[in-house]
Amino acid sequence: MKANTRRSFLTKSIVGVTGAMAASALPLSAFANETEVDFSSIEGSHTFLTKPYLQAPGVDSMTIMWLTNLKCLNWVEFGETEKLGQKAQQVINGMLNTHSKINCVELKDLKPNTQYFYKVFSKQIIKFQPYKMTFGEIITSETYSFTTLDPKAEKVTWLILNDLHDRPESFGELMAINQNKPYDFVFLNGDMFDYQIDETQVINHLLNPCSLFSTEKPFLYVRGNHETRGEFSRNLYDYYYNYDDREYYSFQIGPVFAMVLDTGEDKEDSHPVYGGAVDFDHYREEQAIWLESQMKMKAFKKAPFRVVMMHIPHFHSDDAHGTVHCRQLFQPLFEKYKIDLFIAGHTHEYGLYAPNKEHSYHFAIGGGPETGTRTLTRIEATSKKLNLTMFKDDGTEIGQFNLDSKR
Repeated sequence: MKANTRRSFLTKSIVGVTGAMAASALPLSAFANETEVDFSSIEGSHTFLTKPYLQAPGVDSMTIMWLTNLKCLNWVEFGETEKLGQKAQQVINGMLNTHSKINCVELKDLKPNTQYFYKVFSKQIIKFQPYKMTFGEIITSETYSFTTLDPKAEKVTWLILNDLHDRPESFGELMAINQNKPYDFVFLNGDMFDYQIDETQVINHLLNPCSLFSTEKPFLYVRGNHETRGEFSRNLYDYYYNYDDREYYSFQIGPVFAMVLDTGEDKEDSHPVYGGAVDFDHYREEQAIWLESQMKMKAFKKAPFRVVMMHIPHFHSDDAHGTVHCRQLFQPLFEKYKIDLFIAGHTHEYGLYAPNKEHSYHFAIGGGPETGTRTLTRIEATSKKLNLTMFKDDGTEIGQFNLDSKR
């Protein structure tokens, strides 16, 4: 179950990627099949830069995000039929979002396990004067739908991608392996990029490739170590919305209680490449305290399956500082509170590891970015059984875990 080493691709530069992104102009309707948009061709026009995409699914809520190329007054219309009939907007301290091209609207007080239809609207702001706003045209998306979570769900299914490293075509190629089998959400387990350059990269290498599914199925995200690098890395958080609006979080869907940890960088904080501008050691320590508080919760204790997902694996990896620090902080808690399954990426060498003397739980690591090493992981869990299947990018099965619930 071995692929290539994770370092071999790093000599490949993404210098010039912005120019490549501007290769062709695409209408919004083409975003599902093409990922690169010519931003120069839409200068001065009023248009969407992305389709709407779903985040942080809940029993009674759903968050919808989208980007425009101009500042707008934005809203979502939604309802249980295609007639819609309800309206929601992003309101912060009593003021609607008119200062950002990134729109994030949470729909609240929804019915559990219910299908909702929705459409997003953006009204151009031509002038914003102290006592007068002048508006232009309104653009609208197509009508899409989603289903809120079922609090009594007997089953949950999700897909995992990791370590795509600025290869947007991999989203479609790997998702095709699933062959239209049903799933609830997609989890992105870090290193979608080599490093962060600008908004154009985020749109063309993440948001628009995800539009293959994200208008109707949410994606959840955790950073890898490469998402902490580059001038735009501090801006990346603005483009997705996690539970509790932070980079580490937990959620329960059906029989699974999941905890997501943000492992930060793999090098020491003092490494000269960071210029003294990071503090990941204290950040991981903060997460360890939070993690134990989650593991003491009744929901965690009663869940048929306990799953941890994070980018850097603390075993079956290297002995870099970040790896060892994660092992020191998190491994004792994983053992003390008895997790069932751990899922990571980072190494670019896929592997499935049964419980052993190092870890008492099943341990999965997804593959790397190169063709032949890429993986899609599919998880299906009921209250009695959890099945993890990992596939290579040619569709062949790498292996499975079949776990029985201990609770």
